[in-house]
Amino acid sequence: MTSFALTCVGVLCTCLAAFAPRLAVAASTTTAADAPASPSSAATLAQVNVVGHYDNGVGTSNAASQGVILGTLLQDIPLLRPGEILEAIPGLVVTQHSGEGKANQYFPRGYNLDHGTDFATSVDGVPVNMPTNGHGQGYSDINFLIPELVERIDYRKGPYFAGNGDFSSAGSADIHYRSSLPAPILDLTYGTDGYRRALLAGSTTLAQGPTLLGAVESIREDGPWRHPDRMRKANGFARLENGDAQHGWSVDTLVYTARWNSTDQVPLELIQSGALCRFCALDPSDGGRTARAIVSGQWHIQDRDGYLRASAYLEHYRLQLWSNFTYFEDDPVRGDQFNQRDARNIYGTTLAKGWEGSWFGHDTTTEAGLQLRHDQIHVSLLDSQGRQPFATVSNNQVGETEAGLYVENSTAWTPWFRSLAGARLDAIALDLDSATFARNNGRVYDQRISPKLALVFGPWQKTEFFLNAGSGLHSNDARGVVNRFDETTGEPLHRAPALVGSVGEELGVRTEIIAGLQSSLALWQLNSDSELVYGADAGGTEINGASRRHGVEWNNHWIINDHVLLDADLAWTHARYAHDDENGQDGDRIPNAVSKVGSIGITLHRLGPWSADIKTLYIGGYPLSQDGSLRAPPSVVTNLRLRREFSPRVALTLDVLNAFDRKYFDIAYDQDYRLTPSSPLVADGVTVHPGQPREYRLSLHVTL
Repeated sequence: MTSFALTCVGVLCTCLAAFAPRLAVAASTTTAADAPASPSSAATLAQVNVVGHYDNGVGTSNAASQGVILGTLLQDIPLLRPGEILEAIPGLVVTQHSGEGKANQYFPRGYNLDHGTDFATSVDGVPVNMPTNGHGQGYSDINFLIPELVERIDYRKGPYFAGNGDFSSAGSADIHYRSSLPAPILDLTYGTDGYRRALLAGSTTLAQGPTLLGAVESIREDGPWRHPDRMRKANGFARLENGDAQHGWSVDTLVYTARWNSTDQVPLELIQSGALCRFCALDPSDGGRTARAIVSGQWHIQDRDGYLRASAYLEHYRLQLWSNFTYFEDDPVRGDQFNQRDARNIYGTTLAKGWEGSWFGHDTTTEAGLQLRHDQIHVSLLDSQGRQPFATVSNNQVGETEAGLYVENSTAWTPWFRSLAGARLDAIALDLDSATFARNNGRVYDQRISPKLALVFGPWQKTEFFLNAGSGLHSNDARGVVNRFDETTGEPLHRAPALVGSVGEELGVRTEIIAGLQSSLALWQLNSDSELVYGADAGGTEINGASRRHGVEWNNHWIINDHVLLDADLAWTHARYAHDDENGQDGDRIPNAVSKVGSIGITLHRLGPWSADIKTLYIGGYPLSQDGSLRAPPSVVTNLRLRREFSPRVALTLDVLNAFDRKYFDIAYDQDYRLTPSSPLVADGVTVHPGQPREYRLSLHVTL
């Protein structure tokens, strides 16, 4: 065991010793509400008495950092963009460095995950992360989400759960849509900066018994940018479902399309000097468009002996991005804009079989699962000017197949101790054919075994303790793994491994000792063999050093009374490269690793016809350079929602986003650039994407 694990065991033993005198009494007087959960799954655990924004009561999870976000939270809080539903996960920050149609930036536990490399996201069993994406490994675009349809989000931190594979080292989130709506709804929103939204959704029970749920959404937005985003989004979803918890099935279809202009990050010095307005662009032709179509289905059956679940999905996906971050550094004539393209078909299936029974008188559940996914990808990088391509940098056909096989056992050994132990085998096969550099054609196979363990003690006095450990992984871009030569220079490359490992450990406690308050504390550590390795912006391989992170998370969800809910979360992270002077640079700081995150939200319910919510998010400053000489400032953003019900069928909602009109940056980078063909090169400059100013949105909600 590592020194961190030994320390955790010592702390845990001390805590258990403090509760030992009460053990006999607690074990003999445990009530139904306090009893340890059934080992099968969080969905079948004891009923939780506290109902609010989260379903994180004692006995509902196998780690202090695991939980469930209820869809009611998403109905209460104001959202600038759909991706911000993931900010309901304690300690997770969601930002944007480009146009609103692009995948967000994600920052959990001191990681700058770019667009999703170490955080796995799925929607109703369909994975969102895209391996070997045109823009970035693990690209996770959830702009197609319709918040009103979300029933719950199951989230986990760390690599402790056998059912999670690629991209889940820092955590994962499984988003589940509703099966039906109480009544059809029509939402119309009018906002500043050209924001318009229309949503129509409803469900009905068909003659033969199945329930049909459907929703259509249209959004347009210009944003505060001098060159308007002109974001246009159309979204449609339908679900046909039949059955119940014991035996049922569902079939989903989703169609989504979006196009937008981008105001990418710009030099901070130009904003500070007044040479460029805060919301101006240097290359107004940047932008993008994307589309996806998904057909998926799920089937399940459960009896007293166990369960069987099966799901499958088919997706067609397309993305084009035009970006220019260095302006005239590489090409003083045409400029440095590049065009990233991705077109793929994705096929996948998941099978899970569970056996419930007894081992020597102890309740136990064993689950075995198989996960298969194949991506057939056409991915390319071109040089462009004003969105017109003039040279091809790379053009690849990639076949990428991932398989995960896992087994996990949960056993309740005593009324106050249960374990969750498992392991998974991940295998990947990469097949790349280059149309521009045939010497890079090739095939690579890799595999990795990841053990998992969780020990749960309690509850005593409505308090339980957790000890978690496990190995995780993320895959690398096929081009960085297979390519042996740089396509622009012909020089040999240092190829990256197909699968990169991580090891995590966590000590946690969760308590409901105060009536109405769910509180959890987690001390964690996560070590990765390397950071991101494929720089899709430049079309080359960038193998960064191993990293070490540890931190503390404290989460509190309090139902003060029938009218007032309080959610307060704090997270602190220490993130460093494992060795000084990694990557040929001085220092050990990890650029864009956010060390402090805090949020507090207050929801007021049913004050006559009124309700309100206010949430403040604090993001601490972070290093931009490895030596720590460049830093981004902290930011504080407050969002406000005020709702007035005029009748059971009609309500108005006013959202005030960035209510205090704070000036902040969504993201900042250490970046080399050249502003004009004749200007000098700026080395280690700072480029920023400003956060949006105060924005008002007024919504009419009608229940039909």
